[in-house]
Amino acid sequence: MKICLICVEIFAWGKYGGFGRSTRMLGRELVKRGFDVTAIVPRREGQKEVEELDGIKVLGFERKASLHAMELFRQANADIYHSQEVSFGTYLAEKAMPDRKHLVTFRDTRDAKDWWIEFLYPSKSKLQVLSNILYEDNFLITRAVQRADRLFAAAHMLIPKARKKYHLSKEITFLPSPIPFDGKVEKSENPLVCFVGRLDKRKRPEIFFELARHFPAVEFAVLGKGQNPAWEHELHRRYDDVPNIKFLGFVDQFDGSGSLSGILGKSWILVNTSAREGLPTSFVEAAGHGCAILSEINPDNFASDFGYHVQDGNFDRGLEYLLETDRWREKGQRGYKYVSSTFSLTASLDKHIDIYRHIAGD
Repeated sequence: MKICLICVEIFAWGKYGGFGRSTRMLGRELVKRGFDVTAIVPRREGQKEVEELDGIKVLGFERKASLHAMELFRQANADIYHSQEVSFGTYLAEKAMPDRKHLVTFRDTRDAKDWWIEFLYPSKSKLQVLSNILYEDNFLITRAVQRADRLFAAAHMLIPKARKKYHLSKEITFLPSPIPFDGKVEKSENPLVCFVGRLDKRKRPEIFFELARHFPAVEFAVLGKGQNPAWEHELHRRYDDVPNIKFLGFVDQFDGSGSLSGILGKSWILVNTSAREGLPTSFVEAAGHGCAILSEINPDNFASDFGYHVQDGNFDRGLEYLLETDRWREKGQRGYKYVSSTFSLTASLDKHIDIYRHIAGD
């Protein structure tokens, strides 16, 4: 069976977001199971028109070259076209291959409030945010969603949000993303708190760094880099001299080193300081390594059920609560039980494959 994954990015060539990570992980695991997988994404700097990642054939196009993109969707000649979050690519795929099956997984449905937050905290520039809105949120995309054969959501909280935004009456089914949990979990002897994500303005990493100033006896590990070099430079200027912060830089989750898993396996708590998110992959990965979640966002109750949900902006109080009497440990174990049975590679891939075979009539 041929599967074509459609996304605004894939985890390579300078783009390391959650959409791209999920797309690459899903494609990689499907290839291992004998599927013929193509991913079609906008080209990034350094990316050729045809590439290969983990057995996935990656076809790239320029955003403005919609006619070329349609030709790529025809070249893929897939049985199923599966959008990892909707975009103009979803519309083009349906237009190019109307006789094939088209699926959508909502990963971070953004309403007007969400786009406003993106505009206030741009990763690169406000102009880039406006460009993203044009490509990812227009009336043609709404039509494409309404015409799709099946609709899914990577988090329960996205289901009512997507139904309202796209004026849907059809069913939207929860479909968890595949996450590997094969790392060794051996918690550090001393308190270790980590931040996993891009050092972009919307992620508000300065809150994490200030938290480190207030807890000098706790180690703070930062995994990630920013898309705006000037902003990241300013962060380093302000916080490089804080002795309990370790900047570990970007970690490639697909290089086979297991370095991300190693840090999560040692960490007690994952801190998320974002102004907004869908369900971050880092939440699932951290819970899968027994970490408690400290966060102001609370998608699918991850923070409130498996850690501490910050509702008043006071991250200090949340960290104190989790460290006190080792509450983080019980919260982390509870999270592990949930995600290991729901998001594991086996559980998630089995669901994806059952859906593909059913919709293809196999």
